[in-house]
Amino acid sequence: MEHRVATGMDNGVLRIEPMPAHPAQAAPVSACPIPGGPYRYLENTMSVKRPDKADFLIAAQDHGYDLSDSQMASFLSLADETLGSYEAIDELYAAHVAQPTPLREHSKPTEAENLHGAWYVKTHIAGAASGPLAGRTVVIKDNVSVAGVPMANGSLSLDGYVPSEDATVVKRLLAAGATVVGKSVCEDLCFSGASFTSATGAVKNPWDLTRNAGGSSSGSAVLVALQEVDMAIGGDQGGSIRMPSAWSGIVGHKPTYSLVPYTGAFPIERTIDHVGPMANNVRDCAVMLDVIAGADGLDSRQKNPPAVSCVATLDQGVAGLKIGLLREGFAIPGMSEPQVDALVRAAVAQLESLGATVGEASAPWHRGVALDMWNVIATDGAAYQMLQGNGYGMNVDGYYDPDIMSYFGARRREHANALSSSVRAVALTGHYSLKNLHGAYYAKARMLVPELTRQYDEAFKNFDVLVLPTMPFVATTLTAADAPIEEYVHSALNMLANTAPFDLTGHPATSIPAGLAEGLPVAMMIVAPRFKDALALRVAQAYETARGAFPRPPGV
Repeated sequence: MEHRVATGMDNGVLRIEPMPAHPAQAAPVSACPIPGGPYRYLENTMSVKRPDKADFLIAAQDHGYDLSDSQMASFLSLADETLGSYEAIDELYAAHVAQPTPLREHSKPTEAENLHGAWYVKTHIAGAASGPLAGRTVVIKDNVSVAGVPMANGSLSLDGYVPSEDATVVKRLLAAGATVVGKSVCEDLCFSGASFTSATGAVKNPWDLTRNAGGSSSGSAVLVALQEVDMAIGGDQGGSIRMPSAWSGIVGHKPTYSLVPYTGAFPIERTIDHVGPMANNVRDCAVMLDVIAGADGLDSRQKNPPAVSCVATLDQGVAGLKIGLLREGFAIPGMSEPQVDALVRAAVAQLESLGATVGEASAPWHRGVALDMWNVIATDGAAYQMLQGNGYGMNVDGYYDPDIMSYFGARRREHANALSSSVRAVALTGHYSLKNLHGAYYAKARMLVPELTRQYDEAFKNFDVLVLPTMPFVATTLTAADAPIEEYVHSALNMLANTAPFDLTGHPATSIPAGLAEGLPVAMMIVAPRFKDALALRVAQAYETARGAFPRPPGV
């Protein structure tokens, strides 16, 4: 095997040359910015553990290969050669990409500071002296990287990890003057629409401590509702911005897919990952969205999204707009509560009194079919990317975080039995599906998404926005951590019917409180055509202005 050596740099590219037979007698080489001296024997650093026969027997069995001893020896030798390139990449990454982790002060909240279980860690990172968010406090959902501040993503499988770089949305918030005051608790790997799955314990609803706050951006919603922060960052793959916003009584906006870069947030499934704003009022959401939206050149989900200016049109009202009540989002058998539907219809009637025209819209696949599609995509996709792919997966360009991939890949196996039952259900079913159904059902579901999208877009030919309840029912009672598995998983994922479809299609959707039922918040969701986020927020603003200030939770 020919040994190679790094001898220098050519226009920023590492120069690799054959190693002389007697390096001590070789001519001097130029200095190379790689630890270990002017040149380093890349194949022999052995920073990458080599496989042995037992490793390859497992791999061969998985692929259905029958290997003789001589074949095994040959493949092991080839692997040794190939892994030399892995070590070269390790050196290059350390020299040219890796960043030191900054020192940022942070602390765990005291029990007295965290009665609702919503804080993961507190910090104080001041942003720019001026900007649209100057003087405003923001909490970051704990699946989003804040450099130098611990991150757990609601799970023991990531607990203890400290990112070295801020996520794009964090960089933009700080540049706009915001002060980041902490990380909010989220659900275990963000795979729950309820708020009882986090490794730190249940996040309690600010309106009733015995009930769910909604998930997976549970802590973000609660801290905003309690007015401990001005605004928050949330994430949304099945409704995880809108659902906790609805049950906690705040405003949450899921942006158009790809409008806001996901760079630096821990993924679930690339085609449904969203990140967006949460606040006590529509205007704050709009200001925040204007700050964090736009391409960053790193997120592979983004394909040159158009510029948005939500604040500019926020106060234009709804006179002349056509609002479609989405038929399939109301009166869902076995799910919808009549009092919820009635409050949302009353909110739309208020918009009608402001000059909007109201009618009935339909997207037949919204009810039932869309959720079946989401189940397949989220199960196979999360098993493949989030679990087997350690968050980022492969096969696309753009941003990767190898440090978090390595950390999570090791720890999720060490703490496998501590994962929530909702995550383990996805892991087991997804593994079975990928191994035995070969990803074909994921492909079928993805190929059906254009038809679901077309149905909503057909409705938008007759209406400017669509309206439906965010959640078909009010906040449910918290499920015990040791509940039977079926009860636990159903309770974590039984509320996605109206929210998850728009993660598949990417349409923007704003959740805004529409009233109280039995003392608990009810919300309506305003959905707009893709990249017309400003329109959804404009309608929400008109309703909020007419409605007046929404009540605060007891004691706030």
